[in-house]
Amino acid sequence: MAWNVIIAGGGFGGFYAARTLARVLPPQSARVRLVTEDNFMLYTPLLPGAAAGTLEPRHVVVPLREELDRSVHLRLAKITGAAPERNVIGVRSLDGSEEELRYDQLIVAVGSVSRTLPVPGLAEHGMALKSLPEAIALRNHVIRTLEIAETLEDGDARREYLTYVFVGAGYAGLEGLAELQDFAADVMDLYPRCRVTGMRWILVEASERVMPEIGPKLADFAVRELRFRGIEILTKTTLDAVTATTATLSSGEVVPTRTLVWTAGVKPHPVVAKLGLPLSDKGRIVADSQLRVEGSHNVWAIGDCAAVPDPARKGQPCPPTAQHAIRQGRVAGRNVANAIGGGSRPRRFTYKTKGVFVDMGRRKAVATTGPLTWSGTPAWMLARAYHLAMMPGLGRRARLLVDWNIGLLFGRDTAELGRLGEPRSLGAQHDDEAGAS
Repeated sequence: MAWNVIIAGGGFGGFYAARTLARVLPPQSARVRLVTEDNFMLYTPLLPGAAAGTLEPRHVVVPLREELDRSVHLRLAKITGAAPERNVIGVRSLDGSEEELRYDQLIVAVGSVSRTLPVPGLAEHGMALKSLPEAIALRNHVIRTLEIAETLEDGDARREYLTYVFVGAGYAGLEGLAELQDFAADVMDLYPRCRVTGMRWILVEASERVMPEIGPKLADFAVRELRFRGIEILTKTTLDAVTATTATLSSGEVVPTRTLVWTAGVKPHPVVAKLGLPLSDKGRIVADSQLRVEGSHNVWAIGDCAAVPDPARKGQPCPPTAQHAIRQGRVAGRNVANAIGGGSRPRRFTYKTKGVFVDMGRRKAVATTGPLTWSGTPAWMLARAYHLAMMPGLGRRARLLVDWNIGLLFGRDTAELGRLGEPRSLGAQHDDEAGAS
């Protein structure tokens, strides 16, 4: 009888767990199902490039049906909960129907969402940079602010639209701001009034320095590079309130702005609380060094949603990075295969971060590779080479190369994508025609 293996989540962890299982499991020994809401894996490190127009949005995603072995069954559905005592998870299919799926082995890799704080007005007026729709919406928003500002006669009103505030100076915040500022600077010649007024870009960080993931020397280089572009970096500063037209900082400054981007960390996907599994004080699933969930024999947890002991930092969980999720996925896949086959003892997760790449646009980056540190153009070239090597699929890599080379030769596309994929209904179009007549 074939074993039922379910992988909950199609991000880095789930994708590489499925790949590993397809490779190491004997044929017909198990039915592997990958349950996810989207039929693609988002390559999140390249998300800022998609937001800034450096990369075509479809080229930063990996189609799951194309890249996974045919032995992996893809099920597009929303995970609604689980009952570990009965070995089932609940799902809601695309057509709205709900059912329970039984498993013999379960790998939980549902990922994370943006972590928000109870800042007045943040939920109503803030933007995020965590998913592909959010990245495209942010790009469209920046272009729209330039278009609106170009039509305004009043300089103060124009400055309000040309001020951009990012809160959180980790990977997403620093790279997202750097790429979008680079994009806006590239297209500024097309907006004469905006060019005269100038833009203001602000990066707000609650801690003492930016990018705690990298060393102080490289963080200082990143700060110098951004400040050289005129970007304001405010450390030991928090966001107190947001309105449609202002952002109030803990320093007391009220910044007139129409753009507030919140990139201050992530938290486990909300469904984690409905799975009936033990959670840490941060809401992540408690797992051991073999990735097995505490108190369970057949449930494994990996990626951003899991509190896996970090081999590099005793007593701390692994950071929520793609590097760790990829390696955890591979280890989890092999451990599940061993459990099915009654083989050797489960493997321990021993990976330690070997490198960090932070792309800042304008052919500048900072990076660490083992004991070596890099900055400027060499780091930028290393970052692109690394992402090219890590992107699954030869076709995806070719698309990245084409996009990057076209950008170097011809610059960025300044077209606003608008409500791409969300066309107006025929009735709305009819109403517009009736109004015009």
